Amino acid sequence: MSARGVGMGSIGYARVSTLEQNADLQHAALSAAGCDRIFTDHGVSGMRASRPELDKLLEHLRAGDEVVVWKLDRLGRNTRNLLALIDDLEQRGVHFRSVTEGISTTGPMGRAMLTVMSAFAQLERDQLAERTRAGMAAAAEHGRKAGRREVTADHAKVRRAQELKAQGLAPADIGKIIGASRATVYRYLSIEAG
Repeated sequence: MSARGVGMGSIGYARVSTLEQNADLQHAALSAAGCDRIFTDHGVSGMRASRPELDKLLEHLRAGDEVVVWKLDRLGRNTRNLLALIDDLEQRGVHFRSVTEGISTTGPMGRAMLTVMSAFAQLERDQLAERTRAGMAAAAEHGRKAGRREVTADHAKVRRAQELKAQGLAPADIGKIIGASRATVYRYLSIEAG
């Protein structure tokens, strides 16, 4: 890592939305882009206002540094948030660069492209949300409820699953006996006997 205060430090920020995802692709791209250090938020949606590693990165920055992201959507929750973050960086004398989009705030053309690209990214997210709402409304019109179906437990199967568990059988075996999936068996086993 380069010494602080001597020249410009390139500092990366990566984010994955779920704990199951990994940031290896982002880390490889950020390292190849010359990042001295990378802050990574795991399992944090871009819609959340607080992202702990992003907060640490923002505290770490000094004038002359450069924040580098793999893609624009890794940094901002929406166009307004992204542009506000970048305005804050610029006021602090910090540059911004997005590797995938090839955008940098070191020149006026980069700033203009950033505004256009982030607006299109926001449009795409808004359209997805609109399609989701339309699908939910259409389902409701046809008497279907959105989301996971509520499953009512078959009390006889719940009792039988619990009896078989008490006998030492594994959930997979219990499922075969009572004709239920392993997930259902786990749910049955979590129901208090009544």
